[in-house]
Amino acid sequence: MTVRYFAAAKAAAGTAEETVTLPPDATVADAVALLRSAHGPELGTVLDRCSFLLDEYAVRDRSTVLRDASVLDVLPPFAGG
Repeated sequence: MTVRYFAAAKAAAGTAEETVTLPPDATVADAVALLRSAHGPELGTVLDRCSFLLDEYAVRDRSTVLRDASVLDVLPPFAGG
């Protein structure tokens, strides 16, 4: 699965994109837990405030099951106008 980070999440992860391997039937919540443990507390703090897109659709339920070819976008709150 591909994970793409934006803004503060990108800075905290130290990368704009990475590929992660998850077990079959892993969920968005499982992916978030993996990212939190892989990148440490700074990203963990950002993840607490993030929303997510899965294959370009907003994730409303973190128990959504992922597919191997999925793309998960990590979107921290944005300011602007």
